[in-house]
Amino acid sequence: MKDLKKILLQPDDTLEAAIRVIHAGGKRIALVVGNDNKLLGSVTDGDIRRALIKRVGMEYSVEKVMNKFPLTALKSDNADFIMSSMISKDLIHMPIVDDKGVVVGLETLQYIIKNRKYKNPVFIMAGGFGKRLKPLTDSIPKPLLKVGTKPILENILNQFISAGFHNFYISTHYKAEMVREHFGDGSDWNISIEYMHEKKPLGTAGGLGLLPANLPNLPILVMNGDLLTKVDFEQLLDFHIKEGGDATVCVREYDFQVPYGVIKSDGNKIISIEEKPLQKFFVNAGIYILNPSMLDMVDGINYMDMPKLLEKKIEDNGQINMFPVYEYWLDIGQMEQFNQAQLDSKELFK
Repeated sequence: MKDLKKILLQPDDTLEAAIRVIHAGGKRIALVVGNDNKLLGSVTDGDIRRALIKRVGMEYSVEKVMNKFPLTALKSDNADFIMSSMISKDLIHMPIVDDKGVVVGLETLQYIIKNRKYKNPVFIMAGGFGKRLKPLTDSIPKPLLKVGTKPILENILNQFISAGFHNFYISTHYKAEMVREHFGDGSDWNISIEYMHEKKPLGTAGGLGLLPANLPNLPILVMNGDLLTKVDFEQLLDFHIKEGGDATVCVREYDFQVPYGVIKSDGNKIISIEEKPLQKFFVNAGIYILNPSMLDMVDGINYMDMPKLLEKKIEDNGQINMFPVYEYWLDIGQMEQFNQAQLDSKELFK
């Protein structure tokens, strides 16, 4: 790696700083070093998500969440040996150190997976009325509203295409013909697009019942058609497969500060008063991965929202995992978010 400094951290750097370094370095890892540049540990994208699940704050030091014993290779090791070690240990990156433990480089498998293609179906829900964005949606469906120079749905497709996905299914209802006319069969993007038309609104999960029966036996990525995000879809899929659940739900941390002092009591006796406490929750981010068996629970006729589908699976003792999203994410539900998207697009969706 030419510019190694981009991925280096000090032990007392914060988790927030680690996120910035991971994104800036583009390698999905940061290396924690001492003042002498000796390797002390590593922080990966997965380490950060696990910390978020445990509700570790962004102000925590990376020393508390880092892997203190990352697998390394020596500067003297040849490239073939390093690559075979990475493949055998299922690693996508490996720090390179000299005989004193000083970091001198980082090897990655990026070039191996650069042109990787995924056959997994991608199902995008694009049939909503977009009522909260009226009058913009009086003459055009919300997925075709432009963010920057491209429609929302085109930005979503480009994000998936960049990650190697090419097998798309789009559910439509409101002004469906306009969506079909814009995207066609997907050949302009070198992808395949099939449309699932909902004769009546079927909710955020009901349209899954319209998918063809001959889908490949692979996990299905599902996404609301009014989101902008920089989530790493490849990593999301890897997470889902490794965790082994029936479904994975992307979640965002949502903070809410109570504007008053909160009273805790025992009968009429006050036990404590907490002034303006901050409540933290995980909320649904509208991006999912479902195992094919989940489709058996949807008939394509009756209305069903995704939370109901997931709840039914949980009641049947299914395993639903969550994948914390800390990357850019925006739900374009109202005019305020639409205007924000225009500003964000100048840097993120050119």
